[in-house]
Amino acid sequence: MKQTEDNRMIYLVEDDESIRELLVYTLNGQGLVAEGFAYPSDFWHAMEKKIPDLVLLDIMLPEEDGLEILQKLRKKKETKNIPIAMLTAKGSEYDVVKGLDGGADDYIPKPFRMMELVSRVKALLRRGGQEQPQDDEEYVLGELYVSKKRHLVKVKGEEVTLTMKEFELLLLFLSNPGIVFSRAQLLDKIWGYQFDGESRTVDVHIRTLRQKLKEAGRYIETVRGIGYKVGGEE
Repeated sequence: MKQTEDNRMIYLVEDDESIRELLVYTLNGQGLVAEGFAYPSDFWHAMEKKIPDLVLLDIMLPEEDGLEILQKLRKKKETKNIPIAMLTAKGSEYDVVKGLDGGADDYIPKPFRMMELVSRVKALLRRGGQEQPQDDEEYVLGELYVSKKRHLVKVKGEEVTLTMKEFELLLLFLSNPGIVFSRAQLLDKIWGYQFDGESRTVDVHIRTLRQKLKEAGRYIETVRGIGYKVGGEE
């Protein structure tokens, strides 16, 4: 049965008590279920009891930083597809790029506007809770093969591991050959929220997707001043 937003669990790892309490209070007040942790060890203990539907991770933490936690979550089979958003210090470009490179689905710069954060959390929950299609769709473009149902990507016969957002981006391009998507359209279709002038989320995901696809990365073309597309023919 498909879950609704208000019965799904959000874990927040944030060592600043005032921020943690405010975030948990705000999320719970919006009909969401949220639990906060000051220490990564408490978070990992909770993970042994229940796997959440979404994780919010601060970068700077005691014991281990948020990027390390992100890497561990992405390596585990049972948590590799959980939607994860990083909470980053405003203007920390390095942390943003590292987080998205590591498989984060989104990042939210501090200080954040609470209602914007709630909106982005709900968008990630909706995307993460979408039911998988029963019918398979397969795509072949030159050296690239993609199976939608099996979440399988191969380049020259070799399997490639993508994050959920990278896979969704690739599917969107392949199912709309030759169509140019702007950053605003990609944010709306893949992340589920409106473009606010911040484009790093899209750009970094495109870059890591191209890198993982290796030779087939060239199929994702940049249309200067507009956005991205996959060509109609190879």
